[in-house]
Amino acid sequence: MGTINPKINIIMNKFLLSLTVIGIVLFAACEGDYRSRSVGAVDEVYVVMDSTDWNSETSLALEETFGKGIETLPSFEPTYELTFREFNTNDELDNIQNLKNIILAAPIDGEDNVARLIRALLSDDVEERVREGESFAFPLEDQWVRDQWVLILTSTSDSSLAQKIRNSENSLVSHLEREFERREYEIFRRGEQVAISDSLWEENGWKVRMQHDYIETVDTSNVVVFRRSLPENDRWMMAWWQNDVDGIGFVDREWINATRDSLLQKYIQGSREGSYVTTEYRSPRKVITNQIDREDRIIGYETLGTWRMTNDFMGGPFVNFTYYDPATERLFMIEYGQFAPSVSKRRFVRQFRTMGRTFESDSTWNNDSESLTNLVRED
Repeated sequence: MGTINPKINIIMNKFLLSLTVIGIVLFAACEGDYRSRSVGAVDEVYVVMDSTDWNSETSLALEETFGKGIETLPSFEPTYELTFREFNTNDELDNIQNLKNIILAAPIDGEDNVARLIRALLSDDVEERVREGESFAFPLEDQWVRDQWVLILTSTSDSSLAQKIRNSENSLVSHLEREFERREYEIFRRGEQVAISDSLWEENGWKVRMQHDYIETVDTSNVVVFRRSLPENDRWMMAWWQNDVDGIGFVDREWINATRDSLLQKYIQGSREGSYVTTEYRSPRKVITNQIDREDRIIGYETLGTWRMTNDFMGGPFVNFTYYDPATERLFMIEYGQFAPSVSKRRFVRQFRTMGRTFESDSTWNNDSESLTNLVRED
């Protein structure tokens, strides 16, 4: 399995020809990319390595990095499902090139098919940087088909590559996590409630994209709740906003979670009397808040964690977004939650993380509103 197939030169020639054809097509179709879409689940990563390396230090480092358990879910789920593949024929290479998420991993001077493919993808200058230890990771977007993420990982040896992967765990995984725009197609392909988004924009001066079967259950002057109730998968979106907020120096992890819990207690209640959703802080679950990188004026924070139901045996994941628009001095909180004990949570959490990032605020909004009175943290 590890020997070089005599057809590898044909494969490489075909590969280089395909790049030329793709370039011509894209040049001619300057209005957009008309290639086919990638295939495969968003949460699955195909690791392309020679089968003799599937028990190597590099493969173990990849499992520890991309297959690591998610700390903010109720039970263990890996960050990504890893599937190891190799290729020895043109057809096998064709199948790999159509996949959604691909990692190509091999030593730069290896003699197997994967190493040869990596060298075909990298320029001579880049190869030298790899040999000199200056670079080892090279992400490629839409390399062979649309909506595709390819990551080339290569170094001078198996042990060297494994060490570099472990040392760069956060940056490698976060690069894939940042590809939220790719997920919008998957999320909204069955339909989207544009009318709800338009209504939120016209009546409240903000909006997010809304999936096709969320139903409004709460509508007040500054809080709305939408639910998507299915027998085995109950999901909700809660939004709160406040006008006339002159700066957000008070916004930190503690304030975000205290405000969340106050809103959840009032608006996301259980069926038992006195039961309501609140944040789960008990180990080993974690609540993590990070600032979001956006390309507009909006300042944003994302909080991931697990909720529990007081006075009941229920729980699940949540994703919270706290946004501030300095142009209008308005503060927003968008939260998604799920109760689905028999369903994998990872895919839906990533849906929430994508939908919340579609948030927009109307920069021209100028509403006479109540002043900031309820944002002081209680000691």
